[in-house]
Formats: sequence, C-alpha cells, structure tokens
Amino acid sequence: MLNHVHYLMEAENPDDIPKIMHWINWYSAMSFNALLNRKGHFWEQRYTCHGFPNSDKERALNTIRYIHANPKAAGMREGFFYDFSNYGSYEQLTTDGITQWHPAFFGLGTSLEECADKYKGFCRRYTARKKPTKKSDWGKRILRGILSRVPKTKVSPGQIPLPFLIEKIVLIEIPVIAETAINFIKANRFPHYSVSW
Repeated sequence: MLNHVHYLMEAENPDDIPKIMHWINWYSAMSFNALLNRKGHFWEQRYTCHGFPNSDKERALNTIRYIHANPKAAGMREGFFYDFSNYGSYEQLTTDGITQWHPAFFGLGTSLEECADKYKGFCRRYTARKKPTKKSDWGKRILRGILSRVPKTKVSPGQIPLPFLIEKIVLIEIPVIAETAINFIKANRFPHYSVSW
C-alpha cells in the first residue's frame, strides 16, 4: 500500500509482539530513510494490533482476504494481484521465500490446488466496506509548528547508524534485501505479466 502495510504474524510468545513491531518499524524506517537520503519520522502512526487465536480459522481466512483485498479496495488494482502482496503465493502456490501459508488455508481442500482454487473463489466474493472519508491533519499542523522552532542542525536521537551503513557507504546487506524483494515480487505477480530485472 502507499501509506501503510499489513502483517499477519504469529509469535511464540504473544507478549513479544510489541517488541517485534518496534523492531520492524524502527529498522524499516531507518532503512528507508537511509535509502531515500532523508531524516525524521517515516511512519505516520503507531501500529495497531488485533489478536485472535490461531485456531479461529474463519477469522484467519477473513483477515488474510482483507489484507489481499486492500489494493483493490483502495482502487490501486482491479484484481487481487499486487507486486507487494503475497496473494500470488496463495492463488498460484508460488514461493517468495517469506510467505508461510496459514493453517486455515490448508483446511480449504484436500490438495494444494483445491485449497488455491477455493481461496480464489473466497476472495472473489469479497465486498469492501466503504471507509469514512473524514480526514484530520491536526497532527501535521502541530508538527510543522514544532519543527519550525527546532534548529536545522540538530539530529534526532533516533537517527543512529544502521548496521549496514558506514559513513554512508552501503555494504553487503542491501543486495540481500533487494534480492529478497525481487523474489517476493516475482512470486506474487499476475501470471500473465512478464518480469525482467
């Protein structure tokens, strides 16, 4: 998505989820800031988390479908395929090196192909709910006022160097991140598209 991401994850200890999310948000913000040559906050808001038991297969399938339908509901795509979604891993049974099929997916049929076909039909029956269009920008106005009073030379305490950056020279980890992203996109492309890198 253009301004947010969705994860469906399971932690061995549910109490660890805030630590996991803190690390993901910190690391991704620092990485994107470094790659985009920018500083400051990257994510607009703190994450929200809605937990449910892994045994609740109906809730799991509805959550996965909601995540996969987000680009379509936002008008970014006509269908469910999107470069930065793992829908293709579910419908085409492709692997991206990141996605693990949820146990609820395996309950849809007796073979992987049947599970994929039933999940595709399940997604086609999805109707996105209209979201309120009310938008508030009070936080941006306050932040602009605060930032106008802060000296330009001061660096935020959160701007500590990343492990793969030494004096702004990008080292070995960036190609690994890029390779993972390329594999993810290839695995989740609409089947009729060709991919070249």
